[in-house]
Amino acid sequence: MKRALAAAAVLALAVTGCGGKQQTDQPAQGGGQACEAGEGRITIATGNSGGVYYVLGGGLAQLISNNTKLRATAAETGASVQNIQQLVAGNYDVAFSLADTAADAVNGKGSFDGKPQKIQALSRIYPNSTQVLVRTDSGIGSVADMKGKRISTGSPKSGTEVIANRLLQAAGLKPDTDVQAQRLDLAKTADGMKAGTLDGLVWSGGLPTAQITDITTALKDKVKFLDITPLLPKLKQVNDVYDQAVIPAATYGQPADVPTVVVPNLLLVREDFPANNACAITKLLFDKQAELAKVHPAAKEITKQLATQTDPVPLHPGAKQALG
Repeated sequence: MKRALAAAAVLALAVTGCGGKQQTDQPAQGGGQACEAGEGRITIATGNSGGVYYVLGGGLAQLISNNTKLRATAAETGASVQNIQQLVAGNYDVAFSLADTAADAVNGKGSFDGKPQKIQALSRIYPNSTQVLVRTDSGIGSVADMKGKRISTGSPKSGTEVIANRLLQAAGLKPDTDVQAQRLDLAKTADGMKAGTLDGLVWSGGLPTAQITDITTALKDKVKFLDITPLLPKLKQVNDVYDQAVIPAATYGQPADVPTVVVPNLLLVREDFPANNACAITKLLFDKQAELAKVHPAAKEITKQLATQTDPVPLHPGAKQALG
């Protein structure tokens, strides 16, 4: 089953397209509707090909296509900021996003300065771990030590880039001038770390992330993770959604657990997304969670207990019906 669903997920990503505008069902409104998807096509905005959004997005698209009347496809993107912008523009129907970026969007802050975005959440899903990895010969022992260094801060308009810049600022650095910021996707970041053209990276993703595994496996003790939790109080001044957790030693074969900062992820739609489709997809997320966890273990951390905790992003009425 694992191989079949994973292969199907890859197929779903391979046939991606933009503009899921063929939903013909009921618009978003209050409860009382049948929790059954109508016919149509939807597209899911995911993230970098080496990240968990990409893997789970393909798996979710396949689950939707296999279990509802909807035909879902998933697309590789730059992730959170881009996902929200293109979701609102109508290029995608469902989007993965970090909760801090989504909060910026509804409040019209950060990358969305002065322009509140009309988005709603289907559910809070698994958390992203902020993974700060540096070469041991770089002389970097903290984020403050990144001054003058070559650091991958993630794809342009990604949630990783948002967090990377906030980490640098919390450490007293100016992202635009104090570091040699490289705005790279995860594949190019992995290549740069292995080639020695990067001194370090910031990545926000589920555990494990395949290309972080690739780096740690290839370089072994030539790389190390940084404990960034001393910066957590300053991050929480920006957004209270940031929290502390650990990257378990076994995740990447490290000598010990590494304390880090985590951020929840949200599954987003526009506020006019049909309520019956929202209800059906949200219900499917939990009814078929075990199958999604076979695609990537991060899905094991999707829980109904936390699903409605999406503030300040409002929960879609259809999702409320599914989770009620």
